[in-house]
Amino acid sequence: MTRGFAPSLPVEFPKMGSFRRPRPRFMSSPALSDLPRFQAARQALQLSSNSAWNSVQTAVINVFKGGGLQSNELYALNENIRRLLKSELGSFITDYFQNQLLAKGLLFVEEKIKLCEGENRIEVLAEVWDHFFTETLPTLQAIFYPVQGQELTIRQISLLGFRDLVLLKVKLEDLLLLAQPQLPSSIVQMLLILQPGATPGSGPRSRS
Repeated sequence: MTRGFAPSLPVEFPKMGSFRRPRPRFMSSPALSDLPRFQAARQALQLSSNSAWNSVQTAVINVFKGGGLQSNELYALNENIRRLLKSELGSFITDYFQNQLLAKGLLFVEEKIKLCEGENRIEVLAEVWDHFFTETLPTLQAIFYPVQGQELTIRQISLLGFRDLVLLKVKLEDLLLLAQPQLPSSIVQMLLILQPGATPGSGPRSRS
């Protein structure tokens, strides 16, 4: 793995927070004020029991575990998502991806890094980032290609998720101190893309 000098970069990242658009608040009665939350819970239940969505969910988790898509599977997944987008569940897909599916997938990534100790952890983090950026991320973009026109793209949501659900949990500052004075080039790339103030969707493009 090629090593390069570490740039002088901040390593404290603000947490991602929620990307859901603010829901209208009804103050006339407790029942009405609970309506948006009730509708969201109902949609989540419907989505989780939807066979089209289940096929998408299974494929995404398999990708996070290091698997790939079968022949013609991408076409079928795209068609499933297009059908879901035309249903009453369409507006909920991005929300569910961010808060449920992406979070579950990145848990596998975090656990892989935490299994290693000391200086080896920075090498594992570099390998994990390489795989995420060049394999997992392009596949997620391909699966969710029909989802267009959102406030944040699937790419941006995924990069922010990696930052907040992986880097913030593996004590990145301590790892960088152990790796001084030089860092693997993959780690330098990761910091440049995910540093505060950078646009999550900008930077070098992953291979597709």
